[in-house]
Amino acid sequence: MAIPESVVPARRERPPEARDPNLLVRYQHAERLTHWAIAIVYIFLFLSGLALFHPFFFWIASVFGGGQLMRTLHPFCGVALVLLFYPYAGKLWRDNRLTAGDRVWLHHMFAYMNKQETKEVAETGKFNAGQKLMFWSMVVLIAVLLLTGIELWQPYFAPRFPAPVRKAAAIIHAASAFIMFIGIGIHVYAAYWTKGSVKAMTRGTVTRAWARMHHPAWYRQVTGKEP
Repeated sequence: MAIPESVVPARRERPPEARDPNLLVRYQHAERLTHWAIAIVYIFLFLSGLALFHPFFFWIASVFGGGQLMRTLHPFCGVALVLLFYPYAGKLWRDNRLTAGDRVWLHHMFAYMNKQETKEVAETGKFNAGQKLMFWSMVVLIAVLLLTGIELWQPYFAPRFPAPVRKAAAIIHAASAFIMFIGIGIHVYAAYWTKGSVKAMTRGTVTRAWARMHHPAWYRQVTGKEP
């Protein structure tokens, strides 16, 4: 007699570190989904913002269904970025506090980038100093972009502000967006350069050797072993 499927207990899938003891979980599913959602929203905001910034780039609007639709979507996606980023940042800020080990990392930053050995070993936690600076710059820049974007948001808020205020907001908004573009460009390049980083954000795991090499303090924290 066959046993109904509803009676058979569901088989739980083992976590990656149980399937392969050489792997450590670095990012949970929710973290990775939020990270990629922020990335997708940012790409739209950057491209649509570029189209709105100068007529030379306005052809990009055709990719998003035309100028009118793009103008409508841009500020709403800006709000979506805020709603995605700050709850996410609220869970990560403790891991992004600067420590004495981060000063060592910054001192040897170019040596690390060139894969050179150093006498001092940076006690890097879950995130290195470069990632932490990126994090805090995003906290500030997204807030500035939100505030200046509200002053430019037609037809809801912009008419309430005088022309000089809107002009200053437009300049600050564009400058902040450019700084953010530079920062994210460095972030993407560093992730590509550091082998294993992109896989960590797609699969959620890293090897123990990777953790020992790039984040020894975090390795000690999650394993209880010396790197």
